[in-house]
Amino acid sequence: MPPALSRILICRTDNIGDVVLTLPLAGYLKQLIPGVTVDMLCRGYAAPVVRCCGAIDRVLAVEEMDADTLFEDGRYDTVIFAFPHRALALAARRAKVPNRVGSSHRLHHWWTCNRLAHFSRVRSRLHEAQLNFALLKPLGIDYLPSLAEILPLYRLQAPRSPEIAAMFDAATFNLILHPKSNGNGREWPLERYAELADRLRGDPGIAIWITGSRAEGELLARDAGALLASPNVRNLCGQLDLEGLVALIGMADGLVASGTGPLHVAAALGRNALGLFPPVQPIDITRWGALGTNATSLAAARQCDSCTGPQACECMQAISAAQVAEVISRWRDRTVACHAGARLAGTGS
Repeated sequence: MPPALSRILICRTDNIGDVVLTLPLAGYLKQLIPGVTVDMLCRGYAAPVVRCCGAIDRVLAVEEMDADTLFEDGRYDTVIFAFPHRALALAARRAKVPNRVGSSHRLHHWWTCNRLAHFSRVRSRLHEAQLNFALLKPLGIDYLPSLAEILPLYRLQAPRSPEIAAMFDAATFNLILHPKSNGNGREWPLERYAELADRLRGDPGIAIWITGSRAEGELLARDAGALLASPNVRNLCGQLDLEGLVALIGMADGLVASGTGPLHVAAALGRNALGLFPPVQPIDITRWGALGTNATSLAAARQCDSCTGPQACECMQAISAAQVAEVISRWRDRTVACHAGARLAGTGS
């Protein structure tokens, strides 16, 4: 018989994109078990995104928590280690949390977790968001959602920011380019982003916003002067905290990035999102592609000979600026048509 579940903690203490793709797990538990409490433990820098999720009751930052205090007083009957954390797993065992779920390929889970999930993320051809559902099987919940079934489970809502709203011209198509990935993925070359901005210069109705950290902004200033100098480009690197970035994404008309956190935020919010990926397992579209109602991804047709490198490779170079511009053009046409329809509806025509 499956155990009774009423107070669940999901631990996902890695990067923003991974955290976003774990939110549907919380959404499903909320849908499946009436009255269940689902908290999430994450890194402090990812917490502003998790706070935007309607399926999470409480957001905890791992840097602010004492491992033993976290599980005292029987606060949780279930802890799910969506990302392994040895100290937390030991603390959960000491506190005798009734249900401690971890993947069996982590050795320390064999003595800290009493419910093991037998699967391998590296070898799987499922999407990362689907793989998280394998962690429910040891709890007696055997459910593998389709990609379409995952979309409504995000329950992510961007905060409203009057300051950011004031930056946008309602008549303009506001496009975010997020060129860097903090070293977390294969990146589309900066010269391709510059080519893209140059291609889009001919449409005065498109405004381009460049986002990234302060350090990434300094790198772009050094290595992507042509991109930042384009008259249709506005540089926001280092000017927004994560909550501000989520608000910006929520108000923008589209976002282009490699497989990094802001891409998955945009996809989860239902915005136009384009992810650029290498055709290389396990970092390809099948495993990490943008997953949302208005999300899509591009990759080269085949793996190049230099794909063994850490980031730059020929197959990322092979995605042309023309391909990306074509996707943006479709977004732009659809947005213009929607605005025209809204104006006609407003006039009663």
